[in-house]
Amino acid sequence: MNVTSLKKRIAVAAKRQKADVVVTNGKIVDVFNKEIIEEDLAIVDGVIVGIGEYEGESIINAEGQFIVPGFIDGHMHIESTMVTPAEFSNVVIPHGVTSVIADPHEIANVNGPEGVQFMIDASEDIPLNVYIGAPSCVPATKFENSGATMLAADIKEFYKQDRVSSLGEVMDFSAVLHAEDEMMQKLIDAKEAGRIIDGHASGVDATGINVYRSAGILSDHECTTAEEAKERLQRGMHVQLREGSASRDLKQLLHAVTEENARRCLFVTDDKHLDDILEEGSINYNVKVAIDHGLQPITAIQMATLNTAEYFQLETKGAIAPGFDADFLLLDDLESVNITEVFIAGESIVKDGELHKPSENKLQPSEEIINSIHTTPIDRTDLEIPISEGKQANVITVIPNSIITEHSVMNVPTEEGLFVSSVENDLLKMVVMERHHAKGNIGRGIIEGMRLKKGALATTVAHDSHNILAVGTNDADIIFAIEQIKEMGGGLVVVADNQVLASVPLAISGLISVESYKTVYDQLKVVDQAVEDIGFDGDFNPFITLSFMALPVIPNIKLTDMGLFDVTTFKHIDIEAP
Repeated sequence: MNVTSLKKRIAVAAKRQKADVVVTNGKIVDVFNKEIIEEDLAIVDGVIVGIGEYEGESIINAEGQFIVPGFIDGHMHIESTMVTPAEFSNVVIPHGVTSVIADPHEIANVNGPEGVQFMIDASEDIPLNVYIGAPSCVPATKFENSGATMLAADIKEFYKQDRVSSLGEVMDFSAVLHAEDEMMQKLIDAKEAGRIIDGHASGVDATGINVYRSAGILSDHECTTAEEAKERLQRGMHVQLREGSASRDLKQLLHAVTEENARRCLFVTDDKHLDDILEEGSINYNVKVAIDHGLQPITAIQMATLNTAEYFQLETKGAIAPGFDADFLLLDDLESVNITEVFIAGESIVKDGELHKPSENKLQPSEEIINSIHTTPIDRTDLEIPISEGKQANVITVIPNSIITEHSVMNVPTEEGLFVSSVENDLLKMVVMERHHAKGNIGRGIIEGMRLKKGALATTVAHDSHNILAVGTNDADIIFAIEQIKEMGGGLVVVADNQVLASVPLAISGLISVESYKTVYDQLKVVDQAVEDIGFDGDFNPFITLSFMALPVIPNIKLTDMGLFDVTTFKHIDIEAP
């Protein structure tokens, strides 16, 4: 903004000059007083300058519809949609999401600062407002091998860029608890730069929340129960109510939200996959679910807009009022959250579900980002899991539609002292193969509950270090699936009997496709069918569930390239139980 533009805003606000655009016959949702205002809305240079009676060069007739601030996703990872920022913009804007806080720690774990900068650059000049949470924990812990390490000095450099609004989710609780120097520097640098510090407190008790809050960490998106949410609210945290693809926590968490504490709550998707957004929605879905479960519509809208904007210090976002950006939606009904039109900076972007000008990928990733698979050869001996006679095994047990797992100790089938997968008992072999620096690490484990009847699945989408993760009913198919992943340069693959049944190539860091979202969606549908063809009969998405089996900051037991990991004790354990 310059002097000329500021004078123009004031002249229009004072009614000395016509507005660029005036929206008439609308019902403005006032998220400050939680009321409805039936007045005109005056817009200049993409900014709201007045509510009242105004004249404009252009008139938009809202036809009695509700004018609502654009929705803001308070915590998400664009990489989890498997499409570029431009394609992601095309996907979420029709669902009323006009701004997101994106933490690119997925690509950071593969390509470090270069990957983060790629996501920042790739999200320039698209309609969606993309704010960045600088990845705080790369790698997530020291108990696995990722593609890169980001130190405090690396993160601090990103604060020079205006769209870097926060320090992304601090998930290394151990480093905070023990006041490790490098983590302390990351927290101090963020505070000195005036950035919000986001939290990640999965499985952390009340004392741990005291520690996090005392360290200046202000939020948590890992609550799974109303009790956890209330505990965090009591200690001054902001609670981010999550509804993603693997973690569907929203309905439980809504039991903790009241009209009294709702201003400390906001909505996030975290990891929501492309097909789920297209079929179900994004933050608009969270708002609808909240209303259906008894929350007042304007309270739910406030949580999706003003609360998020104020928490992240986005002073011109989140409300329909003078001085705020003209990012707004037209809804024909507040209860159903039916969006008929989406405006960003005062310009209609979507009408009746149709995107006027789809964004295109303009930025070409570097060779390093494209060529991200670096491994050693693998054979059947690398997959062997010895189990002594009479001994039980530590087993990862899947909890459907949750990223939390159970730690089970049980008898498992063996042949000649080695574990063998059992379709009948739903006990399968799982491996994590280091793929960044050809170190040769292969973590092996036993997983219960994946519900495959034949073949194998493999993927490079394996939070957060994104090594090659595979699970299968037999060693031959596991090895074949891993080899296919290598040939593709990363992605998802379903195999059986030495044949590829379906795949989704993810050329960018093994995480993101270079194709359009429509192409990726079609590929995912083929994958879904292939998974059914090999007998999967669970009520969860096996690839989404599998992708979190290597994340050693989520309870209770996971598998890294360095072996089986007990999250409760924060140390590796043997597969064979003592």
